[in-house]
Amino acid sequence: QVQLQESGPGLVKSSQTLSLTCTVSGGSITTHYYAWSWIRQPPGKGLEWMGVIAYDGSTYYSPSLKSRTSISRNTHNNQFSLQLRSVVPEDTAVYYCHLLPGGSWGQGTQVTVSS
Repeated sequence: QVQLQESGPGLVKSSQTLSLTCTVSGGSITTHYYAWSWIRQPPGKGLEWMGVIAYDGSTYYSPSLKSRTSISRNTHNNQFSLQLRSVVPEDTAVYYCHLLPGGSWGQGTQVTVSS
């Protein structure tokens, strides 16, 4: 079974860049047709899909976040990463990495943006 684990700083200052990494075990990020997403949940709100990197390295982003978001991968380490630029307190959320197909989730990591 594929397992995902998020890592990164829990506190980021406004205007800085939020950087998170998802480490994958039990499967390869280059497996055909796998799609690796970042999803977040602000306090008191629903899940928000941020973007995805596919098995072939292609990326797609939420239109509302596209200008500030980058997703990349490190195939050697079997990891994929999120960068969210110019953060504001409204970017405070629990950030998850997610795999389709199969629906595996990381445990989530809390990121707080300080003003």
